[in-house]
Amino acid sequence: MRKTVDLLNGNIVKSLTELAVPIMATSMVQMAYNLTDMAWIGRIGSAAVTSVGAAGMYTWLSQGVVMLARMGGQVKVAHSLGEGKKKKAVQYGRGAIQLAIVLAVIYGIIMNLFTPQLIGFFGLQTDKIVGDAVIYLRIAGGLIIFAYLNQTLTGLFTAIGNSRAPFTANCVGLLCNMVMDPILIFGIGPFPRMEAAGAAAATVMAQAVVTFVMFLMAKKDQILFNKIKLWEKTPFPYFVTMIKIGLPTSVQDMLYCTISMLLTRMVASWGDTAVAVQRVGGQIESISWMTAEGFGTALNAFVGQNFGGKKYDRIRKGYFTAAGLIAVWGLFTTGLLVFLSEPIFRIFIHEPDVIPHGVSYLKIIGYGQLFMCVELMTVGALAGLGKTFICSAISITLTSSRIPLALLFGATALGLNGIWWALTTSSILKGITFFLTFVFILSRLPDKKTE
Repeated sequence: MRKTVDLLNGNIVKSLTELAVPIMATSMVQMAYNLTDMAWIGRIGSAAVTSVGAAGMYTWLSQGVVMLARMGGQVKVAHSLGEGKKKKAVQYGRGAIQLAIVLAVIYGIIMNLFTPQLIGFFGLQTDKIVGDAVIYLRIAGGLIIFAYLNQTLTGLFTAIGNSRAPFTANCVGLLCNMVMDPILIFGIGPFPRMEAAGAAAATVMAQAVVTFVMFLMAKKDQILFNKIKLWEKTPFPYFVTMIKIGLPTSVQDMLYCTISMLLTRMVASWGDTAVAVQRVGGQIESISWMTAEGFGTALNAFVGQNFGGKKYDRIRKGYFTAAGLIAVWGLFTTGLLVFLSEPIFRIFIHEPDVIPHGVSYLKIIGYGQLFMCVELMTVGALAGLGKTFICSAISITLTSSRIPLALLFGATALGLNGIWWALTTSSILKGITFFLTFVFILSRLPDKKTE
């Protein structure tokens, strides 16, 4: 069975499905990492969840930084392969990995030099919570290199049409994480009880395993990776091109996280428990957005290769096919979060006084899932065309609206629930805007392949 999917020819539904299903499954596995951590940490109590939630904001912020390497490398490798220029694809692939390593080292140093100040931003009210958050960030942020390599390699594998390799690697990593989480968190056997620090250590160990497996699979590839020699110098213009493409997405992701951090600081005014609700609720919601983002990644490679090959009609058909599929998923997750909110939240938090707040979060956030899925899918499609600036302009504008909306809604009788309604309102607006924008751009493309 061939490992790569032909994105330039053949049945569109079959091509998209073959590429997207492993990517979506990979997203599910990555989501399981987070939920596994949260399920075990939740057994310690909401205070530990708050610690991991605050520190986890900075590991989330780091994902915006790595987009400089991942998005630029993925898009340009896809374009180069679509154009039939394999030597350029190799240059971009090597450059993306090199850039990811440099960014990881810089980010890790910053996370360790300024840890107390970074955690202090949230204004947490308990010394124990602050101390655990500091330890978690030093481990997870300081060793972010494995997550950076995994993100970049996943993007490159996807660009060549091989989404099975990242899925397999992440499954092995998940197994490692599921085994090590309880051992390191609670101190089983010869291991000491590490609690929040144990969750961070288990996650980093799992990420390192994923990196190792991905490198093993890359050695077997005959399209891109077998020609990449990391020690060779990549021409500077290639870095410039990748950064130009990746920068808007990077800024967008970092701003999105920054806004969430500001909202977390606002939420903390309702107490440390409210931060735990936001953290757990956000991880549960990742069932929806990580899957949609995975589908967007597949659509990115599909659109990128067909744009490079000037197969514009195939891009149109691919986008609307994907829109129909992702709409079904969005509606399913809405039903899940709205109607099964209480039993789902009880899996992670057991304090009776916290559960009603978590149920409210899931129900409110659930109404925006369809629109959020459409947004994330369309972001991938737009980036495949190289139009990352448009993505960022829309996302930055509408995501920024969450702050004034949260201030407005939070000052009403809605209270804490007003913060969650601000998130849902902006998701609905973004989903509609992104869809209409892409439809307009599609209308401007030539009707047939340019001869």
